[in-house]
Amino acid sequence: MSGEKDLSVLLQNMEPVLNSGEYVFCTLEKPDQVSDPDKILFFFRETEAVTVVVEKQIADEWNMHYTYIASWITLNIHSSLEAVGLTAAFANALKKENISCNVVAAYFHDHIFVAKKDAENAMKALNGLTGRDSGFK
Repeated sequence: MSGEKDLSVLLQNMEPVLNSGEYVFCTLEKPDQVSDPDKILFFFRETEAVTVVVEKQIADEWNMHYTYIASWITLNIHSSLEAVGLTAAFANALKKENISCNVVAAYFHDHIFVAKKDAENAMKALNGLTGRDSGFK
C-alpha cells in the first residue's frame, strides 16, 4: 500500500483536518530526557539536538522551552512518499495567504504545522485547493 502519486487526485481528494490542541517544537540533547516518550508526537535527530513536537500542555508540564505555538493540520489522503508536487502546491497556497508552514511527511499522510493564529485561514486556503473552500473541518 504505497499511497497516491497523481497530483490532481491528491489535490482533489485531500481532506485537510484541523486537529485539536496547541503544539510546540522543542529541543532535547537526547530523546530519553523526557518522562513519557509516548507523549511525543514526533522527534527528529539533528546534529545540534533532537527536535520534538509535543502538545503545549505537555511541554509546560516538562518545563520545556518553546517559541512557536502551532496548530496541526492533517491531510487525510494516503499520499505516496514518491508523490511529486503536493508539498509545493499546498505551500504555495499558504504562501499566497502569508502563512508559514512546517511540514512532516509521514508514511500515510502529510502533516502541516501553522501558527495558531493562522489556522483558520490555512484551512480555507487548503480547502480552496480541493474546491471545498466554504468553511473547514
